[in-house]
Amino acid sequence: MKKLFVLLITVFTLSSVGYAQEKETTTLLFVRHAEKMADGTKNPSLTLAGEARAKRIANWIQKEYGQLSAIYSTNYKRTIETAQFTSNLFNVPITKYGLKDPQGLVSGIIESYKGNTVLIVGHSNTTPTLVNFAIDKEKYSALDESDYSKLFIVRISENDEAEVSIHSTDVEDN
Repeated sequence: MKKLFVLLITVFTLSSVGYAQEKETTTLLFVRHAEKMADGTKNPSLTLAGEARAKRIANWIQKEYGQLSAIYSTNYKRTIETAQFTSNLFNVPITKYGLKDPQGLVSGIIESYKGNTVLIVGHSNTTPTLVNFAIDKEKYSALDESDYSKLFIVRISENDEAEVSIHSTDVEDN
């Protein structure tokens, strides 16, 4: 009886370890900055609608993921302001990035945050490019200048298989 008990405990433990390893998914959330002011500058802030969208994004991430390991943003007011709501909600600092080596940026994030969730805030032309590097396919092109609604969810399994889904940030999820 004791041997049977030990055998059952061993099988249960090994199956639990296997299950935990299957669940080791890295999630990258790519989003374009929210609506920006048309103030004639190259570095505008968010509009009130943009602030509302940035709050929706933060709340959705909290609802869907509950935690966030890192936040990346380009060094523009509109991207930083978009990321700031999420940063405040999760108490995670914003890491600023440049685009000299976008492929290296994405690979570094994937390597550094395996099994975690990361938010990357960019622009209409850079966000789809970064998604393409994450999935290692040329699939997405620049977003229309009027489109602020897409949040790309890239899930990367332990064996580096990537899948993409797109969440709309237009309305609050209930």
